[in-house]
Amino acid sequence: METLQYKVIKSKKQYFDYCNLLEELVVLKTKSKEQKDAIELLTLLVEKWDEEHNTFTDADPIEILGYLMEENKLKSVDMAEILEISKSLFSDILNYRRGLSKEVIRKLSERFKVSQELFNMPYKLVSPLNSHLKDASVMNTRKKLSAA
Repeated sequence: METLQYKVIKSKKQYFDYCNLLEELVVLKTKSKEQKDAIELLTLLVEKWDEEHNTFTDADPIEILGYLMEENKLKSVDMAEILEISKSLFSDILNYRRGLSKEVIRKLSERFKVSQELFNMPYKLVSPLNSHLKDASVMNTRKKLSAA
């Protein structure tokens, strides 16, 4: 019988090793069938570990983003480049002045190999203009004013 290349994750070290390997595979420009299969399997193993060990339920999406940036040793400048947005927009997001767009949520999910649901939770903005809103998901909606 053939020895398995990857196994169910049982330690933080193994988790981080698999995350790093997954990241290396994902960024390859061309991927072989074996590499694609490895990406699929590693993604399942990492997601299973995340479901069982990471309890982000009390944290809002920005706190989670900060944690993931710290764990991956990424700075705001790096994240702005990864997300293909300006540094000032990323700063506004980190400081609760702007909400996460669908596109940014998608890119964060891909980059950190987590479910989009992790970043698609309501949270309060601190911008005086938007402070009355219940959550960031309605931040960019425009209310049509009727002519009086």
